Amino acid sequence: MEEKQINISINEGDSMFAHETTVTFNPTQFIFDFKSITPRMDMRSKEGHNLVVKHSVIIMDPYQAKGVVDLMKKVIDDYEKRFGKIEKPKQMQKAEKKNKEDAKKKTVSTAPSYLG
Repeated sequence: MEEKQINISINEGDSMFAHETTVTFNPTQFIFDFKSITPRMDMRSKEGHNLVVKHSVIIMDPYQAKGVVDLMKKVIDDYEKRFGKIEKPKQMQKAEKKNKEDAKKKTVSTAPSYLG
């Protein structure tokens, strides 16, 4: 039998830090939308700041999505055994507390946290 060579090309894609993640679904798939939000300032512009939003979307069937959840649970358990319990950062706790206080005073900003 003759041996045949198979050439494989792998596209690694771009790495990114996800500041925000949303997950939606329909009957046949789960859609994971990872967002990176980066402020940019052009000193020549008089219009102020710009936000650059980068999306990386992953779509999988429900069986695969459930496998990702099981894998993440295992990996997080292993992480916490090695490095300690993952807790919400103090800065985030402080911001959430302030937001609750502001909501009681009805002084919460109506500006969106994400544009896109």
